[in-house]
Amino acid sequence: MKKYDEIKKVTYQGPKSKEPFAFKYYNPDEIIMGKKMRDHLKFALSYWHTIDYVGADMFGGATGDKNFNLKDPKEIYRKKADFAFELMDKLDIDYYCFHDVDIAPEGKTLQESLDNFNEMVDYLKVLQDKHHKKLLWDTANNFGNKIFMAGAATSPNADIFAVAASKVKACIDADIKLGGTAYVFWGGREGYDTLLNTNMALENDNLARFLTLARDYGRKQGFKGDFLIEPKPKEPTKHQYDFDAATCCNFLRKYDLLKDFKLNIEANHATLAKHDFAHELRVARINGVFSSIDANQGDMLLGWDTDEFPFNVYDATYCMLEVLKEGGFKNGGLNFDAKTRRQSNTSEDILLAYITGMDTFALGLRIAAKIIEDGRIDEFKEDRYRSYKQGIGKKIVDNDITFEELDSYARGLTNIEVESGRQEYLQEIINNIIFSLYE
Repeated sequence: MKKYDEIKKVTYQGPKSKEPFAFKYYNPDEIIMGKKMRDHLKFALSYWHTIDYVGADMFGGATGDKNFNLKDPKEIYRKKADFAFELMDKLDIDYYCFHDVDIAPEGKTLQESLDNFNEMVDYLKVLQDKHHKKLLWDTANNFGNKIFMAGAATSPNADIFAVAASKVKACIDADIKLGGTAYVFWGGREGYDTLLNTNMALENDNLARFLTLARDYGRKQGFKGDFLIEPKPKEPTKHQYDFDAATCCNFLRKYDLLKDFKLNIEANHATLAKHDFAHELRVARINGVFSSIDANQGDMLLGWDTDEFPFNVYDATYCMLEVLKEGGFKNGGLNFDAKTRRQSNTSEDILLAYITGMDTFALGLRIAAKIIEDGRIDEFKEDRYRSYKQGIGKKIVDNDITFEELDSYARGLTNIEVESGRQEYLQEIINNIIFSLYE
């Protein structure tokens, strides 16, 4: 197998190719439903998993090395940035995402950390211009440092609330400087482990105050993009306030934040919430808060956030159906919040993992487009609800009926039949489209 340095650029070679370092389904400039594949998919590299992750887990240390044989922390992070943009060039990826602590060494004080961060933001801007890449979104890591053990915006200590605000302010400033089109809040420790020591009402109110202050600051500075909440039910806290898409929608409605806030849906987080990936996307879409996706998958035999690179074509297909029905990405994209397995510890493995993930979603896009063009699924669904197009059903939809009228109508009904949902037939249609695509 080729070595990392031998691979200058991963190109499309088609589904019959057996070259490991080639795309089989992702052809960036191919037109699908009137738009280039790269614009449909808007792939992004995740800095934390791709550039910083070294294979450590809760039971064992690093299996890889991302220090490039350097000792000085600032030199290491500049070299990491060089590697990130070189990798994006090889993969023809246009976007990237990061946390503040991903791109710069933390200092002994908040001020020193912010200085290091701002220095690296300037360097990233130079690399963006040189390599013609874009920031999709950034975020503050307000969960890793021990001071956030009881939360950030929801911490019982007001000083921590202030520190978290300072870090988010710096990240919003960086987002603007680097041209990002979204800013993400992941509430990793915005939750609780026991109600015995938790004032839930105050914590929820403070979280809303924090988001409102961040929104107001960003808009005042000219940020035009989406502010995003990323749902997750648990881990690291036992119960997180952003449990799932529906919970987030309820929170945003309660605190009148729906105008500026949308959702960043992660596949693995849907699994942890006991939902399908497509379910979370559908909830976000029908509530008008869909924006962006963290593309990964979880291991169904493990009960934690495994962040595998996606290879489940069915999940990718149902995901891209939702994206196409939404009209495509606007301020969001497909960020690979995914890491290679602990035993896959080479730079070649990183390339292979991204190729697998990108091809999986490219194939999902191709199939989703065929499903829409085929029309049978949409036609069946439309016909299933035909009773709401006329008579009593139309009056219900038009809000032109009373309970008394419904009662009177119902008393006259006889021999009511509920037609088959024909789930197995519809699943066969999906299989037929998938497996006839490349006959």
